[in-house]
Amino acid sequence: MGCFRINTSNLPALWKFPTQNQNPRTKTIISFSSPSYSQTEDQKSKLYTVNFKTLSACKLGIARYPDFEYNAKGGAGTGSATEVTESNSNGDVLVSFDIGRLYIPPLESATTKFLGLPLPPFLKIDIVPEFFSGSINPESGQVDLEFKAEFWFSVGSIYKAPPLLVKTVLTSEESKGTMRSGRGERLDKQGKCRLVGVATVDPIDDFLINSFLGLPTECLADLNAIISFSSS
Repeated sequence: MGCFRINTSNLPALWKFPTQNQNPRTKTIISFSSPSYSQTEDQKSKLYTVNFKTLSACKLGIARYPDFEYNAKGGAGTGSATEVTESNSNGDVLVSFDIGRLYIPPLESATTKFLGLPLPPFLKIDIVPEFFSGSINPESGQVDLEFKAEFWFSVGSIYKAPPLLVKTVLTSEESKGTMRSGRGERLDKQGKCRLVGVATVDPIDDFLINSFLGLPTECLADLNAIISFSSS
């Protein structure tokens, strides 16, 4: 697809792509706030730019309702990526996305279908990201990104519910809750991956939404994406 743009002459050892028969390693979730990685200059190498794009053929599900078919094409974000050189890093690269430049398309008639039919034109769910950071292992292709966002339900101009807060880890591995589960796909040579994440959604101060969704409950995000890197 040509979207995984890496200058390999500047990255002789870092960017090794996964092989098909590689054994999965133990899942490790890492964020910039993790105490296992300090932020000193001696423990970091060159800073890179990371780009994130969402694609079509995604799914979103909540409670025991059938999944929404979601076309997230057009979503995008940029951030920074830094190799961790500590001995316990397993070759992980820390990434942190700029929330002010991260856009995820809303669920609406043009992007989303339920039971094969587009959402009603007056129904809309805006997604407002608050946090998107974690780790990528270029050698194995494993991705673990902590994601936090508000989901705003509205019906035209007559109704707008308080936001639903969703916190999860979008991973290329397996994400499993008590009600929902999904399995992702690791980065390939073009930077394409599938990221999944199960989250618990707590009740809000809105009787209608709480009753309709049966809150508290679980939701599942299943996103096709492309992640690419370039020198800063």
